[in-house]
Amino acid sequence: MTTKQIKVSILGVPYRLACSPETEGALLEAVARVDAEMSKIRNNSNVRGTDRIAVMAALSLTSELLRLQSSVRHGEAFPAEEIRRTMHLVNEQLGTVILSSTPCSK
Repeated sequence: MTTKQIKVSILGVPYRLACSPETEGALLEAVARVDAEMSKIRNNSNVRGTDRIAVMAALSLTSELLRLQSSVRHGEAFPAEEIRRTMHLVNEQLGTVILSSTPCSK
C-alpha cells in the first residue's frame, strides 16, 4: 500500500500525517472534526493546555460514538453506511488526537 505525507493544522499547530491516497479524504475530514471539537472546547470552557483540550475532545467524540452504538443496540434505526462512516471517522479522529501530541517541526 502506498503512503503519502499530508500537512494539516490542529489548533494552529502543524502536523505531518501519513496516510494512503484512499484514506486521505477521510483523514482530512477527521482532522477538521478534531480541530473543530478542540477549538470549541478551547473557546467555550476553562480548559487550558493543548493536552487537556485534546483529552476533552477525545472524550466528547468517544461519547458521541458510544451514544450512536447504544442507539443501534436499542434498535433505533440508523442507516448501516452512516454507522460505518461515523465509526470510521471517530476512530480516525482518536488516532489524530493521539498523534496531535507530537507536533512536527516548523
